[in-house]
Amino acid sequence: MSKHTSPTSSASESNLTSYPTSAELDAQVADYSYEEARAKLLEIVGNLEKGNIPLAESVALWELGEALARRCQAWLDDAKERLQLAQTATNATSTSNASIPPDPSTSSLPA
Repeated sequence: MSKHTSPTSSASESNLTSYPTSAELDAQVADYSYEEARAKLLEIVGNLEKGNIPLAESVALWELGEALARRCQAWLDDAKERLQLAQTATNATSTSNASIPPDPSTSSLPA
């Protein structure tokens, strides 16, 4: 797995600054619930909007924010899929019940 390095760094420098990759950031936030990821994302956005953060830290926060946004989207996509499956199951049950004629002996309407 490769690491991003600072644009001013060279391979010969003994003190390379490395940054986590997107995959590493995704792994870092993989266990967050939707609410945790959203809260951390909102905190990052608030910090970035203040504008008093050094550039390197701002970029690192932005990248973490992107990972958090992907995590939130994954939760939302999963929830949407689960709801669609539930609706499909409900519609299939309703359709199969609709094809069964009612039993006239159990009807409360006069014959």
